[in-house]
Amino acid sequence: MPVAFDRIGIPEGYAPPTPLRAGPLSLLFTDGDLRTLSVGGVEVVRRIYVAVRDHDWGTVPATLHDFTLDAQTDHFRISFVARHRWPGIGFDWEGSIVGHADGSLDFTMDGVATTAFRRNRIGFCILHPAAWQGKPCLVEHVDSRRVEGAFPLAISPHQPFFDLRAITQTLPGGTQVEVRMEGDTFEMEDQRNWTDASYKTYSTPLAIPYPVQVNPGDRVQQAVRIRLHGPMPAAAPAQTGSAPITITLKDGPVAPLPAIGLGVASHGEGLSAREVSLLAALHLAHLRVDLDLGAQDVAERFDQAAQEANAIGAALEVALHIGEEMRAELEALAAIAPRIQPQVARWLVFSRHAPTTPPDLITTARTILAPLAPGAAVGGGTNIYFTHLNRNRPPAELLDCVAYSVNPQVHAFDNLSLVETLEAQPMTVASAATFCAGKPLIVSPITLRPRSNPDATAAPPPPDPTRLPDTVDPRQPTLFAAAWTLGSIAALASAGTHAMTYYETTGWRGVLETAAGPALPDQFPSSPGQPFPLYHVLADVGDFAGGEVLAAAVAPNLTHATLTLRRDGRRRTLLANLTVDPLSVTLQGLRAGAQSRTLDAATLDTACSAPASFRGAFAALPGATVTLSPYAVLCIDEPA
Repeated sequence: MPVAFDRIGIPEGYAPPTPLRAGPLSLLFTDGDLRTLSVGGVEVVRRIYVAVRDHDWGTVPATLHDFTLDAQTDHFRISFVARHRWPGIGFDWEGSIVGHADGSLDFTMDGVATTAFRRNRIGFCILHPAAWQGKPCLVEHVDSRRVEGAFPLAISPHQPFFDLRAITQTLPGGTQVEVRMEGDTFEMEDQRNWTDASYKTYSTPLAIPYPVQVNPGDRVQQAVRIRLHGPMPAAAPAQTGSAPITITLKDGPVAPLPAIGLGVASHGEGLSAREVSLLAALHLAHLRVDLDLGAQDVAERFDQAAQEANAIGAALEVALHIGEEMRAELEALAAIAPRIQPQVARWLVFSRHAPTTPPDLITTARTILAPLAPGAAVGGGTNIYFTHLNRNRPPAELLDCVAYSVNPQVHAFDNLSLVETLEAQPMTVASAATFCAGKPLIVSPITLRPRSNPDATAAPPPPDPTRLPDTVDPRQPTLFAAAWTLGSIAALASAGTHAMTYYETTGWRGVLETAAGPALPDQFPSSPGQPFPLYHVLADVGDFAGGEVLAAAVAPNLTHATLTLRRDGRRRTLLANLTVDPLSVTLQGLRAGAQSRTLDAATLDTACSAPASFRGAFAALPGATVTLSPYAVLCIDEPA
């Protein structure tokens, strides 16, 4: 069943993680997973969990049964039965997690298939935090060989380690943390390729053919064991709530504010006068339209997108999807362009048959497209994930700009996992810069859900009118999406991204809900014709279009997002709470006369039903310390 969320973005039936301790090892338990395992206050493992992945890499969710927990001050014991169910798929496993007073931990699973199905993976996944990038480790292989290694600094396009049995990290104080895997052969991939902020150790090796037929009664038995060696650090405080933070506002410029745009609505309906007015207030740089040049409706879609872009005062970002008859398809586009007279910021040229833009396609496209919109960039890259760009590096020297898309839900779907991806988004920019010949980087589009499954082996099922499509996230109209969007803009802008395209204009994947259209499913907490909360984040940033992104000394991470902008001497700081706990923030370096406005549960109705009133509702900042409720966004304006 799909997960339902309230208007804040908190899932129905949410229970906070349970903090646990095993000597100097602290961690959180939630829904059968272990998270943020830390030794002496240093995160050593981000997550340990069991994954059941079907033949299309779909993750089959689990429910827990027969749960028991015995938690003491320095040790604990957990047992449960996890049942994974999807149509035609059944897999159960008994889980046991024991944390000992010496800091060791044993997580075992004993599973059995209850139906016949095809799987790509069943077993443990261990996520090592992205903060380990570039740091050394000791790798033990299945043949007992031990070799010195290091976590990749730049994002590794392929597996950095194979045939793993154990991996050991050494902390600054000398403590060695050994993570040992049993029951299968493991290997590691760099999940930053998909903006997961981790390196994932998983089974079974991808070199072994998949999918694999699973029959009723087939068993999977695995274990993950953590051991500490050497000097033992003092136990850190238990992980509870969000610690108070201090943010220092500075005037040093970091980078120009990137160009920000939206995508044309995928539902195909045109914009109403009210929608045009609301979208124009965002001061968008561009509107992205995707044109499949092999389709019959290219002219109609191109014309509609050009009219909408003109109406809201934006240029076009035209993503062209081109087949093997590249010249004929491009010449057909060139024949209709003079009638449409598009104002094009950039062309993004993609192949329907290759993961990244091949040299002959970009050469042909440049010849035909250049006369259609003088001054428009002709770029390419991939319409899929950064991993496709990283593994199939395009001819950057032939491109004016290089593009790839981002979404935070390739591997995990809970709020915390989505927040963690914000740490990895700028890492993709830094890695792309190492092989893109200094060309401007375009992250387009950025969506909450994947737009398609590039690894699927079967056609998607027919639409179910009682459920949201797989491309739609029920959190789109929630405060969580607004906070996450601010985090994404801050991460990518500070990394030096040239341009970003978010979501769509209207509809379930947009920034405004359409007034007309299908009835809203129960799991979509929205009202027809109203802006979503994330609209106001884009509007607050859009007010400073053409300005600068400034430095902000921020610590810690994963709890909040901060973006400070400056234009014409004015300064605006946007601050989001990325947690389900209240967050206390002390601001340093504020100018006299600062005013603020908060997007939170108390103002949500006004923000959605009377956006103009909400946007004008600034008041004097009550003090240097503020408390933000879950997923709230604070906007602070300071005069020149």
